[in-house]
Amino acid sequence: MPLATEELDLTGKILIAMPGMGDPRFAHSIVYMCAHSADGAMGLIVNKTMGKMTFSDLLEQLSIKETQGNRPMPLHFGGPVEGGRGFVLHSAEYRSQISTLPVDEFFSMTATLDVLEEMAQGKGPDKALMALGYSGWGPGQLEAEIADNGWLICDAGFELVFDIADDQKWGAALKTLGVDPLTLSASAGHA
Repeated sequence: MPLATEELDLTGKILIAMPGMGDPRFAHSIVYMCAHSADGAMGLIVNKTMGKMTFSDLLEQLSIKETQGNRPMPLHFGGPVEGGRGFVLHSAEYRSQISTLPVDEFFSMTATLDVLEEMAQGKGPDKALMALGYSGWGPGQLEAEIADNGWLICDAGFELVFDIADDQKWGAALKTLGVDPLTLSASAGHA
């Protein structure tokens, strides 16, 4: 009789793209996992921005009036799925009046317009990251990519997600595992 294996649940974890990642959209990415179950997985890339477009530009496009004094916030490329849809990954103390997905005790995600309106007024979550699009995997797809050495997994922390400069997050995530980015090989191997 085969041994039962515990289902892998990466909700609230960080995926770190390995150097040999075949999809260039995920090269040197770190992905915060918002949901993961037998039905598939959903996450947001938290270290790649949408070029020069900012949160203020998005508010202007949505005709949301912004108060003075808001800190500049880049827009992140959350992933290749539904690129026109916005997601706010934020600290768990904030709850939208419409809908917020609590990920764990520290992080939540809101994809409704009210969070943007509150953020534009200097209210909303204490910590937030705005992303357009998301990263999605069908049933078993992410597990297969992990088995093929496409991703490493680490714990998520506020500093890693919200405070470290985007171009430093990949290396910082690897360092939480004690891995030096210079020692990683782009070719996968199996022992």
